[in-house]
Amino acid sequence: MKWLRHRHAFIAILATGGIASWAVSRYLLASPEQQAQRCLQLVLLLGGGPLLLELLQKLEKREWGADILAGISIVASVLLGEYLAGALVVLMLSGGETLEAYAVRSASSVLSALARRMPSVAHRKRNGRLEDVPIDAIDVGDEVVVLPHESCPVDGTVVEGHSVMDESYLTGEPFLIQKTPGARVFSGAVNGDSALTIRADKRAGDSRFAQIMRVMHESQQRRPKLRRLADQFGALYTPLAVAIGVAAWFFSGDPVRFLAVMVIATPCPLLIGVPVAIIGSISLAARRSIVIRDPLVLERAPTCRTMIFDKTGTLTYGEPELVEEFVVPPWDSDTVLALVASIEQYSKHPLAGAIREAAHQRKLLIHEARRISEPPGQGLTGEVQGHTVRITHRRALLAQHPEVQPHLPPSGAGLECVILIDERYAATYQFRDRPRQEGARFIDHLAPSHHVERVILLSGDRESEVRYLAEVVGVREIYAEKTPEEKVEIVRAETARAPTLFMGDGINDAPALLAATVGVAFGQHSDVTTEAAGAVIMDTTLEKLDELLHISARMRTIALQTVIGGVGLSLAGMGLAAAGYLPPVTGALAQELIDVLAIVNSLRAAWPPKALRDF
Repeated sequence: MKWLRHRHAFIAILATGGIASWAVSRYLLASPEQQAQRCLQLVLLLGGGPLLLELLQKLEKREWGADILAGISIVASVLLGEYLAGALVVLMLSGGETLEAYAVRSASSVLSALARRMPSVAHRKRNGRLEDVPIDAIDVGDEVVVLPHESCPVDGTVVEGHSVMDESYLTGEPFLIQKTPGARVFSGAVNGDSALTIRADKRAGDSRFAQIMRVMHESQQRRPKLRRLADQFGALYTPLAVAIGVAAWFFSGDPVRFLAVMVIATPCPLLIGVPVAIIGSISLAARRSIVIRDPLVLERAPTCRTMIFDKTGTLTYGEPELVEEFVVPPWDSDTVLALVASIEQYSKHPLAGAIREAAHQRKLLIHEARRISEPPGQGLTGEVQGHTVRITHRRALLAQHPEVQPHLPPSGAGLECVILIDERYAATYQFRDRPRQEGARFIDHLAPSHHVERVILLSGDRESEVRYLAEVVGVREIYAEKTPEEKVEIVRAETARAPTLFMGDGINDAPALLAATVGVAFGQHSDVTTEAAGAVIMDTTLEKLDELLHISARMRTIALQTVIGGVGLSLAGMGLAAAGYLPPVTGALAQELIDVLAIVNSLRAAWPPKALRDF
């Protein structure tokens, strides 16, 4: 198995050793030519043989890449007894493949990562006792206990307990969601600090998480195979080189000229130069906190004309922000916020951090609080500065004080809480997912700087939230309240029109990441998303996405320079070989010189330029 994974590296080492052994035997030990050539014949047998088998498999699939010329050169060198030229071609071909394999991501499976996230065992509750059973054994109506920090095994309804759950990777909602009796829960959601007892509404195979897994598998199977940059040039260059070689043989009557043309035609600027540029760009990206998992991202990103963003965690921070304060007399907003923040410092509620941050930004004095309590379903209560402060929700307030209904503001699109001071209604706070500060500037610069023609906001969140963000950052096209299945269909439809770049950060985005021309994961919030993406931006800022676009555009430019320059020199060499001025071995050495020039130019991709962002 190890041989199969690293066969090209082994062949390159074998070819290097064989050529070195031939040189030592021939020139230092003065061995007879026939004896010295056995080293080269061994290289062609053990190294050239496996390479030829791979090329034959490509021909069966009608894949006409640039490496076909190398295969023709190997066969011709054996038939004509030009073993040194053939061994040099084996070295060039295996060396290029080794570099390519080094640049390609390590083998991994999106579906494996998805499966690892789900527990294999559920804690079923029967007759007051817990029993661990396989999740497939859970039937509709069974009671299941979800322990703190566990993933929920099935879709269900809470029947006992109070906690919060992180459903953002499944639903697109950006916040931790409170779970009390009667609330729905989804498989794959991560529980908070308290245990919950749920009633299973679906079997594991019918759950939300299983549906995502199925659409992920379908996306992986239907993922389009994109042609590499080198193969696009090779499809034109290969038949041209063969035609020149055949013409040289036909008009001269000398088959060695055909071999000479094939050797100098071996497209090492394609086989080696492009992988070197890719490796250099991967290295540069890594130093900028960008992990390139699929090198094809670097080739395809500059061609993307449609950018599709998930909302949560990409164009937003994925955290609630206090955006509206409705305060009734005689209270003022700073006084209420200081009192509320004073008791929220003792809370783990999803909105507590947003309230504390708002108080911190206003430099309000946080007071000492006493008698903190959080009765189930009643909110948070405490005593501050001689006042009893209670933070609860609209439904609980109206159940106890229906007379305050006229004083309440309309329900907002985001989350909210209401505040009572000394058991009298004092204020309503409304929260939204906070847009990124750089979002509007980033969207504005995409068209002039990166030739992006359309920007789309695609989210599983509520339409009011998506439309609000679109207006803030300047996106005109939106799709809201979409399931992972619907996201995939939208991305496929857009990809059929033009190359697409999709960016997301949750499990619900992973199928769409696979369906897009280029998939970029924002942060490492989910191993599933990371596996599905071609690139992962570790430092979650839009500046880093801009750097990725510039690195890929620069790589493509350098690779094209290498290819066009190298192919041009090779064509000049083919002309000399066809005229009889370059024998096969000299042609192989000339090709090595072209390789050096191509590699030196490609190495520029690893050198950081003066600037990698422009907004």
